[in-house]
Amino acid sequence: MPNIRIMLIDDHQIVRDGIKALLESLENVEVIGEASHVTELLEKLKDAQPDIIVTDISMPDISGIELTKIINSDKKYQNIKILILSMYTNEDFIFNAIKAGAKGYLPKNTTRKELFDAVNAIYNGEEYFSESISNIILKSYIKKAKDEINEKKEALSTRETEILKLVAQGLTNQEIADKVFISIRTVESHKNHIMQKLELKTTVDLIKFAIKNKIVEI
Repeated sequence: MPNIRIMLIDDHQIVRDGIKALLESLENVEVIGEASHVTELLEKLKDAQPDIIVTDISMPDISGIELTKIINSDKKYQNIKILILSMYTNEDFIFNAIKAGAKGYLPKNTTRKELFDAVNAIYNGEEYFSESISNIILKSYIKKAKDEINEKKEALSTRETEILKLVAQGLTNQEIADKVFISIRTVESHKNHIMQKLELKTTVDLIKFAIKNKIVEI
C-alpha cells in the first residue's frame, strides 16, 4: 500500500510539530510539507500535491474554510481532500466546512486512533466526522427538522387544522362536510391546501403527518 501523503497547515509551530509527530506515527502516512498560512501552502502545492491537507480553520491570511473552497473549486487540485482539525466545534463552522467541501472534521483534542481512522477513511473516498462532531450535526439536523414541522403546522388555519384532525380520524369527505357544516367541495379544497402547505401528496400522508406530530391521538 502506498503512503498517504499529507500536507499540514497551522499557524502555530508547536501545534504543527505535535500534529506532525502524531501523523508520522501512523502506518503508511507521510507528511510531505507543512505551512503556517494558506499563501505559503498554495506555493508549496506548485511543487508537490498531497492526498490530504490537514488544516485548522483560523489562519493569519485565509481561513481553513476558504482554503477548502479554493481546493474544491480548482481542477488542478481535484485529487486533494481536506480534513479540518480545529478547536472550533460550533455548528456554524462545521456546516460551513461541509458546504465548502471538507471530507472530515475533528476537534483538536482528537485521539491518535480517531486521526488514523479519519485519514484512512478520507483517503479511501469516504467522509469522516468524529463522534462529537457527528452529534453536533445530528442535533442541529433534528432541531431544524422540528422547526420546519412547527412552521408547517403553524401555517395551517384553525379550519385546516380541524379538517386535518377529522381526516386523520378516518372520516370521509361527506362525513367531514356534515360534521362542520360545509360542502364536500370545500372539504376537498381545504385538503388540497393542507397538502400543499405540508408538502404532502396523499390522504395517507396527511394521516401519517397528523399521527407523527400528535395532531390526533391513536
